Amino acid sequence: MRISIITPTYNSEKTLRNTIKSVIRQDYSDIEHIIVDGGSTDGTLDIIQEYNAHISKYTSEPDHGIYDAMNKGIAMATGDVVGILNSDDFFESDDVISTIVGTIKNNPALDGVHADLYYVDPLNTNRIIRYWHTRPYPSKGFLTGWHPAHPTFYVRRSCYEKYGAFRLDMPLSADFELMLRFIQCRGINIQHIDKVFVRMCVGGATSKNVMSILRGIKQCRKAFRVNGLNAPLLYPIYRLFPKLSQYVCRKH
Repeated sequence: MRISIITPTYNSEKTLRNTIKSVIRQDYSDIEHIIVDGGSTDGTLDIIQEYNAHISKYTSEPDHGIYDAMNKGIAMATGDVVGILNSDDFFESDDVISTIVGTIKNNPALDGVHADLYYVDPLNTNRIIRYWHTRPYPSKGFLTGWHPAHPTFYVRRSCYEKYGAFRLDMPLSADFELMLRFIQCRGINIQHIDKVFVRMCVGGATSKNVMSILRGIKQCRKAFRVNGLNAPLLYPIYRLFPKLSQYVCRKH
């Protein structure tokens, strides 16, 4: 079983090396690592060349943002299962991919898996800021404020072929919309793995400030709407409360 890992990059020289090395260290060999660069002007391309022997495919050209880059990577992927590892993220352990493969092989009916995530200080990645324990898919799904941590979301490539890739009209919440579409609306069969897959540096576009958070929630409401669902009136509270609790319930 081949696993395609897509890494979108743009001026990522400070973090990309750790991302690539965490893929190289995986104890599973059949990995297709695809890097999609948005036309970096720093040392990103030098790092890609440095690790060229470990990178299956890469491209560097202007794009329309991170989700456009992800879509390009999905189109390039040949693996049975596809996941995203952003250029400032890295795997928590060397057995993440083998865990994914083992879980899916043991249950051929599974379409995908998701797991847990550490948000870490970008200046000290040993310092955990938040612990995102996603839990298995609840009965009311996304309407309760639940959704998987996208960097831990690995699904069969056939799901993208059947149900489409990321929408580019939701620059803050396209990952949320895609998972909502796949899981809640199309009913793909997913399993939660009680394991931390990824360390993710804090400071993403959706959490830079209050306005970004509010815009993200607005786009999540749009995601419900375009998929024929009505978000609950209290959805912002349902969505934010679990996130706040992640700062308290940190797992070390």
